[in-house]
Amino acid sequence: MKLSRKNGLRASAIGALVVSGALVLSACGSDNNNEPAKEGGKTSAAASNIKCDGAKGQLLAAGSSAQKNAMDLWVKNFQAACSGVEINYQAIGSGGGITKFNQGQVAFAGSDSALKDEEVAESAKICKTGKGVNLPMVGGPIAIGYKLDGVDNLVLDASTIAKIFDNKITKWNDPAIAKLNSGAKLPDSTIQAFHRSDESGTTQNLGKYLSTAAAADWKHDPKSKSWPAQGGQAANGSSGVATAVKDAEGSIGYFELSYATANKISTVSINTGAAAPVAATTENASKAIAAAKVKGTGSDLALSLDYATKAEGAYPIVLVTYEIACDKGNKAETLPTLKAFLNFTASEEGQKVLSDAGYAPLPAEIAAKVREIVPTLS
Repeated sequence: MKLSRKNGLRASAIGALVVSGALVLSACGSDNNNEPAKEGGKTSAAASNIKCDGAKGQLLAAGSSAQKNAMDLWVKNFQAACSGVEINYQAIGSGGGITKFNQGQVAFAGSDSALKDEEVAESAKICKTGKGVNLPMVGGPIAIGYKLDGVDNLVLDASTIAKIFDNKITKWNDPAIAKLNSGAKLPDSTIQAFHRSDESGTTQNLGKYLSTAAAADWKHDPKSKSWPAQGGQAANGSSGVATAVKDAEGSIGYFELSYATANKISTVSINTGAAAPVAATTENASKAIAAAKVKGTGSDLALSLDYATKAEGAYPIVLVTYEIACDKGNKAETLPTLKAFLNFTASEEGQKVLSDAGYAPLPAEIAAKVREIVPTLS
């Protein structure tokens, strides 16, 4: 780990998003990829329902670290079903994945944010007869994790989070934090704020939340995948930030909830203006994700999320991870494997694997649209 000082389609199926918050998937890593995934000591049945449809050879992909554990599960099941196929996914961050995709180095990219207009335009050079499209595949909460001895139930709002990460609040007993945590024994110690060193859709989604819910306090570009503020300390990937927070007293950082759960890191509850602060759980994030709308057109399914929600029990800092592929102009030699793999990840079986593991599967209406589009990729 490297450290430094830095159209109206409603996703209404809330029930499809109810999942547990725990996610410890060390058994689903990159080793033994020719064996079926095992869950709770039992072999997954998902592989038996996978249609290989001419899949063969190696498929290269890269991007979001938020979906790495989900991708490990999908890859293990797919490779168990489709002999001779190798799916190689590099969790290098959303920005890195999009760069590789637009350079023609990978068949698809994983990103925690939809392609920007300029990235879509750039993708046309690789897709040739088409362009890159956003296919949502999994969602979940971005947790604000912290380590502060004696403080078990920290509450923050968008304004204090913005000021902490912008180096405007530097002490744990700052009056703004104390006001939100009456009775808590906050130390007169320096806050160590950690952020991502790599380009990240997680960073971008946090920025969108802060720019929306704390516009007066967060003046940075909400579209930036690179950390835009001064100060703080940087670490590579969500795993790097989580490790840094776990190891440093007085620290705070942001990462997907699964990393907080796996590392037993305390997470902040958000004062959104609702009757009670909202904890970072997948059920609470589901209430926000289920209200998403499709803003993309044609084969593009980019979603619009309400980061300023004040709905009771709705956790506002959320992300949806997309798989980005060409709608037309995919390489002929990898197209069958690409479609077969994405058909599986979007299928009921593929999404069920996520639910069993602790991820939030897609809302039913969104999943149905993805299943319609993947077979049309050409």
